[in-house]
Amino acid sequence: MRAQVLEAVGAELVEGGYDALTVDAVAARAGVHRTTVYRRWRDVGGLLADVLDAGADDDWTPPDTGALDDDLRALNRELYAALTARPSVTAALIAASFRSAEAAEALRRFWEDRYGRCEVLVERAAGRGELPRDTDARRVLIAATAPLYHHLVLLRSDPDPALPEQAARDAARAFGVAR
Repeated sequence: MRAQVLEAVGAELVEGGYDALTVDAVAARAGVHRTTVYRRWRDVGGLLADVLDAGADDDWTPPDTGALDDDLRALNRELYAALTARPSVTAALIAASFRSAEAAEALRRFWEDRYGRCEVLVERAAGRGELPRDTDARRVLIAATAPLYHHLVLLRSDPDPALPEQAARDAARAFGVAR
C-alpha cells in the first residue's frame, strides 16, 4: 500500500504541482481509502516527506569507473537524466520543498544520504593519488553537481546534453584532477 500511495504522490505532483496535491487525490489515485492516508501521513507534507525518505531505502550506489573525473561525469549523467525527465518527479519534489517545511526537511535528509553515499568517489580518488587525502568530499561533489541544479532547476534553462560532462570536468580541474 505504501508503494502505491508514494507512486500516486509523484504522479499527482508532476501533473498538478504542489497546489493541486491533496490527500484525497492521492488516496483516489492509489486506490486506498482517504482515512488510511490521513491516518498514516496526516497531510501533504507527510506524504512528500515519505516520498523523499523512501530514497534512503533504495540500493543506489555511486558509479565506480576507476577515475574521479569519469565518476563525476557518470554521476552527473544520472542526475541530468532525473532532472530532465518529462515529467520530472525530482524537479517537482525540489519545487514542493519550497512550499512545505516537512518536505524541505526530508529533502535535506535525502541530500545528506546521497552526498554521504557519494563521498566514496572522493575517498577512492584519494586512495589512487588523484586527490590529497584531506580533500573535503562534500566540496568536490557540490562543485560537480551544483551547476546542473542551477541551470535546470533554478534558471530553468533548456536542457544541454553537454552540461553533465562540462560541470564534472570543471569540478575535476578545480580540484587538480584532469585527464
